[in-house]
Amino acid sequence: MVIMILIFGFIFGAIIQYANLNKFNVISGLARLEDFAVLKAIAIAVGLGIILLNIEVGMGLSIYHIKPFMVGGILLGGLIFGAGMAILGYCPGTLPISLGQGSLDALVGIIGGLFGGLVYTLLLPSISSILGPDLGAISINSLMGTNVLYYVVSVAIAALFVSIAFGLHKIEKGNNYKWLYAGIALGVLNSIMILVSVFNRPIGASTSFPYVADFMVGLSQNEYFIKIETPGNWEMIFLAGAFLAGLIISLIKKEFKINLIYSGWERFKGNSSSKRIIWAFVGGFILIIGARMAGGCTSGHILSGGMQLGISSLVFTISTFVGLLATGKLFYTK
Repeated sequence: MVIMILIFGFIFGAIIQYANLNKFNVISGLARLEDFAVLKAIAIAVGLGIILLNIEVGMGLSIYHIKPFMVGGILLGGLIFGAGMAILGYCPGTLPISLGQGSLDALVGIIGGLFGGLVYTLLLPSISSILGPDLGAISINSLMGTNVLYYVVSVAIAALFVSIAFGLHKIEKGNNYKWLYAGIALGVLNSIMILVSVFNRPIGASTSFPYVADFMVGLSQNEYFIKIETPGNWEMIFLAGAFLAGLIISLIKKEFKINLIYSGWERFKGNSSSKRIIWAFVGGFILIIGARMAGGCTSGHILSGGMQLGISSLVFTISTFVGLLATGKLFYTK
């Protein structure tokens, strides 16, 4: 099973790397509304994933894994997560890929994320009251029921996501379609992983951070660690595969390069290494704090939850982009 998880993690990393969706300039560019590649790929993946997952569930091959709608956690966590994503320029799932390619700021972001995961474990008992109320694991399917109208609405939403992707591409006037191929591949990959006969779970990444951090310091005798132990271990192995993809493919293509400061950062923040290290740590720290408050991240909520039409994930997506764009507007100023 470990080898199989590594292989799927490697495929995930290869897809992301192929379309450069893990790059700092690309993700921070989205925060500045200068690069829509990540958003376009996610929209395609979600649109396709909605159709594929509905077929699988209808055939009895898959089941839904809807995240609970913790109102405070989803709204506040999404805003914090989006802010961290804008500052750091990476997502929890893209950090190990970029590290494999030699990005030192991704390494600092991972360290910041581990500290964020540890701090979240320690703070959870005292902040649990602000994460609610818990409205349960609700989705468009649970609200409407499995009927003809539900399938019509699902197809319409899927078409909307695809239309958004191509609409953004038209605005950009681009001729590169790697985002499209990557989006299709991610949608198919997630649909395979969620099959009961494969992993019976979708892609996820952020749970691995508190899992690894708590395990490293011996903070395993608590309710939260027990809750995240199984998914955290799975995601750790999955991200290890993604790291190997970043490393091996960049070495084969002779693109491996140790780097700390990218042009998208230097353009606004200068070339101070210490400044980039500090902000990468801060970004990684709040990125994981926000993800854990919401119970998921770009992979587990926006991508995986979106294709399941989970209400919590759809609201988290909106909250994340508000935080991302607001922070991008305020943070990236010359």
